[in-house]
Order: sequence, then C-alpha cells, then structure tokens
Amino acid sequence: MRVSKLLTPDLKTTLEEEPDQLSEALSEVHPQDIANVLSEELPPAQAADVLSRMSVSQGAEVLERLPEELRVGMLEQWTAEASAELLSEMAPDDRVDLVNELPKSLRESILTELRKTEPEAAESVRMLGSYGADTAGGIMTTEYIALGPGMSCEKAIAEVRRMARERKPELIYSLYVVEGGKLVGVLSLRDLILGEPGAPIAIYMTENVVSVGPDTDQEEVARKIAKYDISAVPVVDSDVQLLGVVTVDDVVDVVIEAANEDIQKGGGMEALDMPYLNTSLGSMVKKRAGWLAALFIGEMLTASAMGHYEAEIARAVVLALFVPLIISSGGNSGSQASTLVIRAMALGEVRVGDYLRIMRREFVAGLLLGLILATIGACRILLWQAMFHTYGQHYVGVTVTVALSLVGVVMWGTLAGSMLPFLIRRMGFDPASASAPFVATLVDVSGLVIYFSVAQYVMRGTLL
Repeated sequence: MRVSKLLTPDLKTTLEEEPDQLSEALSEVHPQDIANVLSEELPPAQAADVLSRMSVSQGAEVLERLPEELRVGMLEQWTAEASAELLSEMAPDDRVDLVNELPKSLRESILTELRKTEPEAAESVRMLGSYGADTAGGIMTTEYIALGPGMSCEKAIAEVRRMARERKPELIYSLYVVEGGKLVGVLSLRDLILGEPGAPIAIYMTENVVSVGPDTDQEEVARKIAKYDISAVPVVDSDVQLLGVVTVDDVVDVVIEAANEDIQKGGGMEALDMPYLNTSLGSMVKKRAGWLAALFIGEMLTASAMGHYEAEIARAVVLALFVPLIISSGGNSGSQASTLVIRAMALGEVRVGDYLRIMRREFVAGLLLGLILATIGACRILLWQAMFHTYGQHYVGVTVTVALSLVGVVMWGTLAGSMLPFLIRRMGFDPASASAPFVATLVDVSGLVIYFSVAQYVMRGTLL
C-alpha cells in the first residue's frame, strides 16, 4: 500500500480506530517516502502523531529527512523525554543539526533530558556543535569502528560484530586503526575478512590515510572524497587524534546543497534555505528583491549612457538598431566566462593566484569569439543591404563600426566575466555572486561606451 493512501485526509479516524494497522503498514515503507508525505500533506500536529506510532529507530530516520520548520513544529508537540529518545537514535551529525534549529528554551529542555538518559549523545552534540556547520567537524559522525593495531583478525571481526550491534555505526566497511587515540591506519572490512585469523591487523592496514582537519570546509571534504574515490574520510586534529568520520552520504548532501546555492546565486538572487514550495512568499520576495533592485539600478546606468550619446543617435538613427546586438553579445560572453571560472573554482581547478593565466587565456578567447561574431554581423549587414538597401549609402561605415565594436565588447565582456569571480573571492565573498545577470549588467554600460566611441571614430565626417 502506498504511504499517501495510508495517510488519508481522515487520518484522525485512522489513528483512533486502527493505530496498529497504520503502524504495521508504515514499518514497511521507506523513511524518505514517509517524510515526503508528512512534509507535503500534514500539519505538524498530525505529522507528530503519525511519527509517534512508529518505532523509535524508524521515527528517528524519518525525522532526519524532514524540512527544518516541520521538525521543529513536531518536537514542540512532544515532551522533552520523548524528543530526547528520538534524538538519541539519530546519527550524531543529524542530531546536532536538529538541536541547533530549535528555539533556545526547547533546546535546553531536550538537552537536559538527553544528558540524563544518553550522556554520550549529549556529549556528541556539545562537541560537534563547537565546530562550524559548514566544516568537516560540523558534518562528521562520531559513530565509527576503531581497532588496535595489535589485534588479531579473528578478534577484530568479533569486535566489529559487537560494536555494530551495540553502537550501530553509520560505517562498517572502513575500519580505523588507532593507537593511543591517534589514527595510524585504515582497514577495509574486505581485507579484514580475508586476513589470516591469527595475524595482526597492522599488516593489512593502509598507513597512508587520507584525512582532513575539523575546520576543513565541507566542499573541500567533498572534493577529497571524489578525488581519492573513498567512501569516508577521517577527521583528525593537529595531533592526529581521530575525532570522527565524514561519510559519503553526508558529502552527497553537501554537493547538492552547494550546487543548489550556486545555481540560485547564478540566477541573480540569494540562495533559498528551504525547498521552493516550503519557502514562504515573503521570504521568496525578500531573497529576490535585493538583487533585482541592485540590477535595476545598474541598468539605470545603461539608460544614462544612452542619454549621453543622444546626439549621435539623433544624427545616425541606424546606430540604434544595433544597440541590443552589441550589449547582448558582451553580456553573453561575460556570462559564459564567469560561469566557467566559477565552476573551475568550485572544483578546485583554479585558485586566486591563477588570475594572470586565466586573463591571458580569456583575452585570446575573447578576441577569437569577437572575430567570429564580427564576421557574422558584417555578413548580415552586407546581405541585408544588398537585398533591401536597409542601411543607406554609408553602410560600409556601419558595417565596420558594428564589426569592430563586437570584437571590443566581446573581448571586454570575456575579460570582465572571468576576472570578476577572482575579485569577489579576493574580497572574501562567494564567487558565485558574480552571477550572469550581474556580469551582463556591468558589461551593458561599458558595451555602449565602446560602441559609440568606435562609431565616433569610424563615422566622423559622414553620419557623425
């Protein structure tokens, strides 16, 4: 039975008359599917009632997957004891994220109860909460399996079984070898199982372990996991003490979050904190209005530039026909360049110190792209002149003006678009803020100046 049919509009009747049937049926449904229905179709009070009918372990899994506002609303429906019981079953990194979302009074009451019943869980909240939310320490889990280097393979397998039953760690395929709390190696479960029963695990472990510090940015952690093709990366302090592990499922969340944020910023707006349909209209307008207003003010400069060249336009109206062509070409080339550079920065392919190399490459690319567009533009003008006599007796000057302007504007747009992310990074901001609309607005004004400056030089004594 589909979960959407289980949670019918007449949910109250179902809960009162057939609670056991609902609980049994939900136990066969994936937690993500339950979370989808709870977040999309039910208010917090009813969602909390449904969650209370599940086992604690399943309820914790569902709670981890719910949107922030709904999770907080549901916890407000329960006692501190019930909330603490659910939190104790959550993964440490998800648990601390949820605790940080709660209002202060609710957070303190739940943590107080958690300290009484599950002191280890409360301690993990305290430790993980001391790191930044966007760092390796903030997304790591403290539930991992650590073994001593002198332990035999046979005893190690027995220890893995015991710890897996008791602690239910997120990761058992990678086993960490520690001595005196320091990370000395990593061992795969496969190598452990295939090892000689009486042999020490030290002879099978890999000593050169890829690791990160607790303050490493989460996106850098994601790049390391992708680069070395590993399922998890240990987090160690300056003394190589093992603090926790960042698993690949957390990295996937980081990548999706970063991609969403960059796409939204690339569209000329602030990143949304919640899914689109869960974001209130007021918040949506607030996120978009600031950038939209800034871009609008920027476009006012374009109108001012047009006004400055009003006399030239009055004498040579034909020039006005090509204004959209010129400024859009510059904006498009700039948007392309900024997008390529921002992506290269995000993937770690380009650093701030590489700006001179990028400038040389984009200068040549802009020149070639400008020549291509200039050729197309010139052919179009000459063809229309031959067919329709559109541009009058001075069509050669118009052709040269448009061609030279396209080369200049595209080169400038490419250079500006490629250098802007470096400037923004140098100022300490996110390069994704160098969005396509922002670059286009910047290039629009300068494109007009280039176009009419070229026109004044080429067509002096004829139309101007």
